[in-house]
Amino acid sequence: MIGNIPLWVLILDYALGMVMWTLIGRFAMNIFLPEDSSFFFMRFFVRATDPLLAWFAPITPNFLVRPLVPLFVAWFFFAARFYLLPWLLGYSVMGMLSFPLESEFAHGIAKLIGVFVN
Repeated sequence: MIGNIPLWVLILDYALGMVMWTLIGRFAMNIFLPEDSSFFFMRFFVRATDPLLAWFAPITPNFLVRPLVPLFVAWFFFAARFYLLPWLLGYSVMGMLSFPLESEFAHGIAKLIGVFVN
């Protein structure tokens, strides 16, 4: 347990966060590159997220432009992290657990550049 957050919650949040950020990465890369690009980062994003996009296809609206679909699916992972995890921990106020993955990342950057962090 890190702080007062159980390890299983951290593992679940990190997994959901990595999926969410990978989907956002695919959306961002797709702004500059086509999906069939030979650039290795784009190939990774497409290969890693295609199964998720296929899994979410039944609930994805048909009117969405294809490049926006990864961002739409990423929203579900954001919602799960923001609402589901605090609820599983029994918090009555949403946002009490909000984003340990990003918090750890921000603390690491702050330490790297020498900013005082509690």
